[in-house]
Amino acid sequence: MDIRIGITNSARELAFESQQSKKDVEETVARALGEGSSYFTLSDVKGRSFLVPTAALAYVELGGEESRRVGFVA
Repeated sequence: MDIRIGITNSARELAFESQQSKKDVEETVARALGEGSSYFTLSDVKGRSFLVPTAALAYVELGGEESRRVGFVA
């Protein structure tokens, strides 16, 4: 699934692909915001971890969970 996260006062967004489900990511972000945590952590398919500050969170965009198609589609 593709994830894009906007950070306030930053010209670039954080974009990566994750194996986590859409529901898992939503729960992680909602829990961090609800509990007043200072950050939450997400990981990508390459094993990298991203610490995202909740105070500077502008938006979280979650893409589809289907895999990309290769080749021509008829």
